[in-house]
Amino acid sequence: MVDAGNADLVYLWRRLGAVEQRVREAVEARLATDPEPEDPFRGLYLTPEAVRRLLDASHPPRVPLPDDPDLDALAAAVPAPGPRLLELAHNFHLDRLDLEFLLVALAPDVDTRFERLFGYLNDDVTRRRATVGLALELCGLPPAGEGRFRFAAGSRLVAGGLVEVREPDSPALSRVLRVPDRVAAHLLGDDEPDREVTDLARVVTGDAEDEFARRVGAALRSGVGLVHLRDTDGDGGRAAAGALAAAGRDAVVLDVAALADRDRPALGAAVREARLRGAGLVLGPVERLVPEQVRLLREVVALAGDLPLILHGRQHWDPHWAGRPAVSVPVPPLDTDSRSDRWARALTEATGAPPTPALLTSLGGYRLGVDEVERAVSVATRLAVLDGRPVGPEHVRAGVRAQNGAGLDRLARRITPSVGWDDLVLSGPTRRQLTELVLRARHRERVLGQWRMRPGGGRGRGVVALFAGESGTGKTMSAEVVAAEIGMDLYVVDLSTVVDKYVGETEKNLERIFTEAAGVHGVLLFDEADAVFGKRSEVKDAHDRHANVESAYLLQRMESFDGIAVLTTNLRSNVDEAFTRRIDVIADFPVPDAEQRRALWDRCLGTALPRGGDLDLEFCAERFELAGGSIRACAVTAAYLAAAADRPLAMADVVAAIHQEYRKLGRLLLENEFGPWLTALA
Repeated sequence: MVDAGNADLVYLWRRLGAVEQRVREAVEARLATDPEPEDPFRGLYLTPEAVRRLLDASHPPRVPLPDDPDLDALAAAVPAPGPRLLELAHNFHLDRLDLEFLLVALAPDVDTRFERLFGYLNDDVTRRRATVGLALELCGLPPAGEGRFRFAAGSRLVAGGLVEVREPDSPALSRVLRVPDRVAAHLLGDDEPDREVTDLARVVTGDAEDEFARRVGAALRSGVGLVHLRDTDGDGGRAAAGALAAAGRDAVVLDVAALADRDRPALGAAVREARLRGAGLVLGPVERLVPEQVRLLREVVALAGDLPLILHGRQHWDPHWAGRPAVSVPVPPLDTDSRSDRWARALTEATGAPPTPALLTSLGGYRLGVDEVERAVSVATRLAVLDGRPVGPEHVRAGVRAQNGAGLDRLARRITPSVGWDDLVLSGPTRRQLTELVLRARHRERVLGQWRMRPGGGRGRGVVALFAGESGTGKTMSAEVVAAEIGMDLYVVDLSTVVDKYVGETEKNLERIFTEAAGVHGVLLFDEADAVFGKRSEVKDAHDRHANVESAYLLQRMESFDGIAVLTTNLRSNVDEAFTRRIDVIADFPVPDAEQRRALWDRCLGTALPRGGDLDLEFCAERFELAGGSIRACAVTAAYLAAAADRPLAMADVVAAIHQEYRKLGRLLLENEFGPWLTALA
């Protein structure tokens, strides 16, 4: 009775035993015609008698491979799905002859006796592996028959990565056959991928609980081989692994970043690993490979053949990405409750305690895939350990920001928010508009997604705000506060890198920004936005036509934008009315009044700077009509003057700083503003 745990190896050894029997017969045949079998230098030289014997020899007749009725019984004793050797034959579409060739090539890797026996049969003690000619002989095939083409580059054995044909410069029949270590290890029961695969891919067992995964899995079982999943929430990889699980397969997930970084990635080894396991392949997001590296994408599709392959990404399917048709389906977005459940599970597993409802509500605006959620929570727990306190909203938000790629950093200036509501001095209406913007950003998934309050027309789920006011009134700082409140980074677009004098280039630059922004969790800030969002004009020449084309492009692109964008302008009337209609929140930033200026002076001077007894902030607030940005500049200049004099901040330092600011702004020094300090300045 064969132990079920060892039945697979028993079957393999029985098959190799058949190879050994044929080797014995071949050795006996050689010995029968060898006049000097005991020659210790055999294989190192040829005698005249050996040459004549070669000339007189005739090709042996073709002998069919014998059947072994006991093999079926041995195979039946192996637990499902059966012997690995037969599973390999099924997954790689090998017939009986291919399998025998594989066993011949494998023999020296599992039994050292075959090394010396093959050296004898090759008549060369240095050739201790089977050659093409020896494999044909052991399988009873003529050297000039069709069997030799089983070792061609496009054959199932070679193209599938099961057998390597070495020494291509040697004659075809003398080329050495080798079975890769990974294939030999698999047949002997090892499921650990080798290094060239783990550097490029990972094996994932998916979850087939949702209806979408089961539906795609059923399509894979019915023979649909190439599927493209179009997703917007970063869940394409999870959905692909779930679909393969529904089809009864694991997923070999290719690392698209590693794939793009290598000149010659080991794609063949990854595809072979998937076939060895009876798994499918997953690759995405494909945006990392198109358009510059479509070659790699086409190569993956070609190597996969009939193996289930699921591609995923945000872009629509392009038929030029593959040499065969694909089924492209959208991944259903998660509703708000499902997103909250995902965060709740991840946080509970990481901390051992369920998160508060308030924390889950604050995280509802993030559109993260399951892998990104787990990574964000992992970062958050580590940050909490460094702070020495439990995981809080600020840790989770920092974890989310840590998931942002560096692609947008090349197109915009990234700011990690360091200010809050207490740092703003704004009027009541302006503060209410900012609060509304935060509310829309947090609940847009429920309102625009789950409740479908912006249906049709290709409209996105973005939130766009316009901050209008004079320079220095706090527009950029307010955008930073909004970003901090919703737990995102602020990306300030440098318009000098966007606007281009050549036709069409400005639109291309903006499209790159919007595309990269879709993949990060941040607030996009277009400072001085009227440079690109200005009013359209009557077409009088080519310049007007080009400017209007830019505006028309921006109109439709802002409507399809899925992120959060803030536009700032010094003059609201400069912004085209069509843009205004598409803006969700408009916040006006007036010049601060005296009370607000007093608060700004106090905030800008801070608490660490020592203040002199003659400092009169009421005088500064009443007399000097400055915006918040100018007050901040004056405070910094005054602090430098106090530091140079090595004393606390004096009123003379503040007035001198205001004088410098007036000169920068081109304003006159009036007595009704400076009063008694005017003489000191002179």
